[in-house]
Amino acid sequence: MMSPGLPQTAMPRLDRPGPLRERVYEALLDLITTRALEPGRHLIESDLAEHLGVSRQPVREALQRLNTEGWVDLRPAQGAYVHEPSEEEADQLLTVRTLLEAEAARLAALNAHSAGIEVLEEIVTDGIRAVQADDIGAAVALNARFHSTIMELAGNTVLAELAARVERRVRWYYTPVARQRGHKSWLEHQALMGAIVTRDADLAARLMRDHTEQTRRSYHARIGT
Repeated sequence: MMSPGLPQTAMPRLDRPGPLRERVYEALLDLITTRALEPGRHLIESDLAEHLGVSRQPVREALQRLNTEGWVDLRPAQGAYVHEPSEEEADQLLTVRTLLEAEAARLAALNAHSAGIEVLEEIVTDGIRAVQADDIGAAVALNARFHSTIMELAGNTVLAELAARVERRVRWYYTPVARQRGHKSWLEHQALMGAIVTRDADLAARLMRDHTEQTRRSYHARIGT
């Protein structure tokens, strides 16, 4: 039997072929970033191993790596727990995100090509549909895709690499406020896309700065309630 509280539908079983250690790590990280395993959750090696269909060794190695990266806390004599971020942690990361993404939006307005703009339009259409259907999982994934597409259109490899390092944590912080941000977030995406289409770099940067700041404020408002 699965221990109480583990998300049965969210817990995948892994096929054997391939680099198992890496796949266990990715599976656990995905469960954490989507909050299927919420902050503060006690992670029991034997349960995770059973429901991923692997031995305890790759689970133990994955938890150690997740601890090194700040996703999991290993507590002496207590075990592993999903990390609970402080407000200061969230604020620092979301502030850095604003700086990176505002510059990406500015560059995207200067460098975007028609194919990339079509991709943005499709994402915005799908995102609005997801919000209307109250499909928060799809809305969160599409939000991440929208922002990563703008990074690609910016054409700055170093900027994209830096953004990729914080993207999963951004998704972690965004998931709890996705329903609250809802349709307004996608209207902001539409306006931002319009600035990119018209190649108004300054407007695109300002809109992205305002957009990411709204997410930061929403996160802090939710944590404070």
